Amino acid sequence: MADSPTPTTGKPRSGEIRLHLLGAFRLTHDGTPVVVPRGLQRVIALIGLRPATTRTQLAGLLWPETTEERALSSLRTALWRLRQDPYCPLTTDADTVRLDPAVQVDVDRLVDTASRVRDGRTPADAAEALAAGRHDLLPGWYEEWVLADRERLRQLRLHMLEQVAGQHLAAGRHGEALDAALEAMAAEPLRETPHRLVVRIHLAEGNAFEAVHAFYVYRDLLLRELRLEPSPAMAALLDETLEPIRRASQAASGPRRYPAIRTTPRSG
Repeated sequence: MADSPTPTTGKPRSGEIRLHLLGAFRLTHDGTPVVVPRGLQRVIALIGLRPATTRTQLAGLLWPETTEERALSSLRTALWRLRQDPYCPLTTDADTVRLDPAVQVDVDRLVDTASRVRDGRTPADAAEALAAGRHDLLPGWYEEWVLADRERLRQLRLHMLEQVAGQHLAAGRHGEALDAALEAMAAEPLRETPHRLVVRIHLAEGNAFEAVHAFYVYRDLLLRELRLEPSPAMAALLDETLEPIRRASQAASGPRRYPAIRTTPRSG
């Protein structure tokens, strides 16, 4: 039988408190879901995402359609209700409100992992880096502050995966590099950078066919979806690979030339 949700009132209990914002809003205590009304979910989520935001800014983001006085009044009521909740403790510092450090937020883990990658420290647990941020921030929420942070975290993860792939490639760990590049490709199929990484990885392994195949798969996708060609920089990755084939083709068939990779958009 599944665990029943933990109520949001009662005496504080020790244990692990986690706030999940990636994929969907979930607050858990030792793995057991905590029931949180939708209105308070918005307050908790925003405080978790913007810990240094002032009360006035929080109120304006949460209740943008009302006056500042009413928005601040609504925020005071919401914060009072949250202070009664032992599973979502708050701390205040002057005019700012934060979640207690005891609350573990999944977004913080993604940001921390991306920061370590950016500093050149590939996480020891490769699966952690690949899985971090795999789901969008609060899907189904359309407030402006959610949309802005959703795109920020999406871009953060894409760059992190590309950096992980590049680090593995430089170290000669081609399998790990390909895993990270393919994860980035799945997150944004039309983005050129992960496709370019896949081509480079195949070339580093000596798999010319796989490299050319990966290029043309991406080229066909780009033409079909956007009527665009891959960038000259991506096409140039295959120049050295295809040049011997072009020379051999020219020698064997005279004026006939091996078809060059197009680097300009088609018309029409």
